Amino acid sequence: MVLGTTQKGFYMALTASTMVNLGTQAPEFSLPDVVSGKTISLSNYEGKPLLVMFICQHCPFVKHIKGELALLGKDYLNTDLGIVAISANDAEKYPDDAPESLKAMAMELDFKYPVCYDENQEVAKAYTAACTPDYFLFDAKHKLIYRGQLDDSRPSNGEAVTGKDLRAAIDSVLTGKEVIGDQKPSIGCNIKWKPGNEPNYFG
Repeated sequence: MVLGTTQKGFYMALTASTMVNLGTQAPEFSLPDVVSGKTISLSNYEGKPLLVMFICQHCPFVKHIKGELALLGKDYLNTDLGIVAISANDAEKYPDDAPESLKAMAMELDFKYPVCYDENQEVAKAYTAACTPDYFLFDAKHKLIYRGQLDDSRPSNGEAVTGKDLRAAIDSVLTGKEVIGDQKPSIGCNIKWKPGNEPNYFG
């Protein structure tokens, strides 16, 4: 982790994606959708490419790209791509990331995919999620083909939010092409682990 600043000048611990090995099988999950209350599982996306995004409500890095998060759901709505967002932050210490706040965000932004709450943080650990936002793209057999950043934009660098890195990977998998090019780690706020629950993949 390194220290960085937001647009308002507050210091925070910046965390990068763990960049788990490509080809890793998607871990099972079964979590409640904060909007519908339905249980969402990996099996819901059997035979389809799947994008799993770890996000939250309060993080400046997520707020910076929230419009693009909404567009992803709309732009790929009529394709084979499944999308699910997961928040695993400790809601006791960060109430803005509690299920009701996540529901309000999902409804305000008109997300076209489920937003799930990982209360015990076990799904985040299974995916080796580290930051918000963190992205994991799987092919139709649920093998990992992309993990890393949305694009080069950050809250303070002046780069436009385009989603180009992630979208290029999605477009490749939907057209049966190999995902090529550098995969750069996503950067964001660290996931807010419950006391004593920080995973061992941080060393």
